[in-house]
Amino acid sequence: MSRPKPPPVRLAEMTPGQSGDFFALLASRTRGARRDGKPFFTCRFRDSGRVVTAMIWSDGDRFEECEQQWQEGQFYKIRGRFEEHPTYGPQIEIQNIRAVTGDDRSDGFDPFDFVEHSRFDPEVMFAELRALAETEIADLPLRKLVCSILDQNAGQLKQAPATLRNFHPFAGGLIEHALSVTHTCTMLADKYVALYPDVKLNRDLIIAGAMLHDVGRTRELSDDVVSVQQTVEGRFLGHVLIGRDMVRDAAREQGDVNPELVQMLEHIILSHLTLPEWGSPRLPLIPEVLIIHHADDLDAKLEMYARCLIKDKEPGAFTARDPVLGRPLYKGRSV
Repeated sequence: MSRPKPPPVRLAEMTPGQSGDFFALLASRTRGARRDGKPFFTCRFRDSGRVVTAMIWSDGDRFEECEQQWQEGQFYKIRGRFEEHPTYGPQIEIQNIRAVTGDDRSDGFDPFDFVEHSRFDPEVMFAELRALAETEIADLPLRKLVCSILDQNAGQLKQAPATLRNFHPFAGGLIEHALSVTHTCTMLADKYVALYPDVKLNRDLIIAGAMLHDVGRTRELSDDVVSVQQTVEGRFLGHVLIGRDMVRDAAREQGDVNPELVQMLEHIILSHLTLPEWGSPRLPLIPEVLIIHHADDLDAKLEMYARCLIKDKEPGAFTARDPVLGRPLYKGRSV
């Protein structure tokens, strides 16, 4: 009876002399030449915790495959032997290699393991957001609209960053931000609906707007987890206009949502940034937008502050100047 195949190991956890199967991203493939003119490739593979170098020589049996088939940004399943060279650092001697397939997910492959990602499970966050829509939005057609939009864009909601470089700029950042803003807006809606009964603040509209205010980013950003960039649609229109169109199209298709609610939900998406210089094409004309805007802005700013403080390695009482915040932050506190 044949022995069961050992499960893949993590590249970052391999020890010198260890052989095994592991998943890795081809981060770079650089062509060079030896003194005698013979070509070679220096290939660097990585996961989230380690980068290793594989030298592919012209007289080796993988040179043609490397030259013609291997692609930077592609995931591979590799069988290899790990070594730690005293001069050149972590090395891998490749024994077998192939591109990752969909079947590898059952063996533990997850592209999130190769990029910076949310501290929280995106599947759990999406399920929580979906449950909030079901339990907190009382208006049945509006609830159905929100759930439909969430479901149709679930994949991108769970994997996309909230932004490319400002706040939550990592895989799963979009769903983390949407869920956090929704929790804050639910709390604020209850407070201000009770505080201003004569204004008739619409609690359902606030929660729906919180959930969908950035939904346009699912189409503004590409679905490539490793090298996310703006799509053509994203460059042309931006997430605000895309999000408004997504709501309008879904409501038209569903056909039973109160037209006034749809119009105000579109307005929330268009105006939640509040100022033209921040990307808002319209100024807020209903108070529900203020709740969503300030919850949105607070969540974004606090995440940026927290990430700066957590990641900083600068000596002294202040962080290095954060390029997005435009300032260093004080970290020398004792209380």
